[in-house]
Amino acid sequence: MAKAALALEDGTVYYGDHFGATGTVSGEVCFNTSLVGYQEILTDPSYRGQILAMTAPEIGNYGVNPNDVESGRLQLSGFVVRHASRIASNFTATGTIGDYLADAGVVGIQGIDTRSLVRRLRMRGVMTGVLSSEVLESEKLIQKAQNALSLAGRDLVREVVPSGISQWNEKIDPIDLVAGVTGGGEAQEQNYAGREKQNHVVALDYGMKWNIARHLASAGYRVTVMPGTSTIAEVLAQKPDGVFLSNGPGDPEPLAYAIKTVASLVGKVPVYGICLGHQLLALACGAKTFKLKFGHRGANQPVMDLDTGKIEITSQNHGFAVDESSLPPELVVTHRNLNDDTIEGLRHRFAAAASVQYHPEAASGPHDATHLFARFGKMMA
Repeated sequence: MAKAALALEDGTVYYGDHFGATGTVSGEVCFNTSLVGYQEILTDPSYRGQILAMTAPEIGNYGVNPNDVESGRLQLSGFVVRHASRIASNFTATGTIGDYLADAGVVGIQGIDTRSLVRRLRMRGVMTGVLSSEVLESEKLIQKAQNALSLAGRDLVREVVPSGISQWNEKIDPIDLVAGVTGGGEAQEQNYAGREKQNHVVALDYGMKWNIARHLASAGYRVTVMPGTSTIAEVLAQKPDGVFLSNGPGDPEPLAYAIKTVASLVGKVPVYGICLGHQLLALACGAKTFKLKFGHRGANQPVMDLDTGKIEITSQNHGFAVDESSLPPELVVTHRNLNDDTIEGLRHRFAAAASVQYHPEAASGPHDATHLFARFGKMMA
């Protein structure tokens, strides 16, 4: 195999074997602890601008297929694994992960010590890096990494938002539906049929995973997807019964246009946000956010619902969090991360507005939190 190299801004260089597309890319180097779901991860728009390392040692063993995508393209800058499988041992597979990356123009590296890389990122924090199958000289790579743009302070949402308004009709797979309805927590509350009124939900897409829209449609809502750059007038012109704020990439604080729209929505219509949408709701109410040392990325994050005392294992992908010391009086903490005590959920005291930092739609991940779609429905009742 051709060689490839990954250089970090602190001067560390890892050499391995190249797979996927050829080229040289830069991005924030981070890691994900999920054991499965690599195709959903690869197509998650929240990874825009990042070079992602997987902690699981074998990636690609069940191949790829067109049904496991969460957006219209691969979104990340580069992919780092211990070993990329050359075969696809699943009857649903239509290709291998190496060909998948190559066709999408994503550079990959395998054969490096991913444990060493992840330990470094955990101790020192995520860093800007350069991944290349073309340039192998360590000095040049380190210099490129040190000169590359940081993810903080950049507006990456504009790179992933849809170009226009659309209606979403696709629902989640019946197998996933059963798993979600019969899962833990309050999943039994979820009723996907027989509603007296079909609520109209506007989903503001800041880089939305498609399974979010599938869950909203499966919950019986009429779903209109709008770009996250939409103005308050454009949103209200759709006459929504509720507005859903999606996930998305990068730093939330530069998104002044989105913060302004969300601030105007609160109190006018029920609002529910997840991931980036959670952060935007907090910012719209006057709170601040901060950058986590190495983020929460994986399908095994324990979160306590402070209202019920129940613990959910959640799927997460974010590098920023809401600063608790900056919370205004009208925001109440509803969920907390049990690993680092950061805020995982908020509720407005006076308006119909709430949010969680994690992904209730999973894709991939546990179904413990699917009942939150039903909570959103109760807000619109």
